[in-house]
Amino acid sequence: MQIVELTREHADDVATWSYLEPQGCYDLTGMHPRRFADLSQGFWALLHEGRFIGYRCYGAQARVPGYDYDDDALDTAGGLRPELTGQGLGQAAMAVGLEFARERFAPAAFRVTVTEFNVRALKVVDALGFVPIDKFESPDDGHTYVVLVCRD
Repeated sequence: MQIVELTREHADDVATWSYLEPQGCYDLTGMHPRRFADLSQGFWALLHEGRFIGYRCYGAQARVPGYDYDDDALDTAGGLRPELTGQGLGQAAMAVGLEFARERFAPAAFRVTVTEFNVRALKVVDALGFVPIDKFESPDDGHTYVVLVCRD
């Protein structure tokens, strides 16, 4: 897997991804594709064997509304194509995204925000060394989110 610049074609594709409930809160169908393709917004493409399989996001765009974030850690988020979720790719995708961010941004720590019901994602970030520091309910969707940090 590798992280590359997200093209307009990638952005157009991501903007159509829709997940089955309860993962529907991860849909980005309301975001304009131009926003994905603007690297200043923090989005990058994730490729596997040359195929676009997901995206990674860094910075403010990786934050979930409703939490009082600070700048002590680099926020990171991402997603896989809906049909690839649950296929065992999450840990490798996250690890590649963290390595990319270490080289590009050199943060002191990483932070992820995951819905409390997303047991698979919580297992992935736990295996990568993230520890929970807080929980909150997002006013946008009413879901409870877990905030986790990994210090490098």
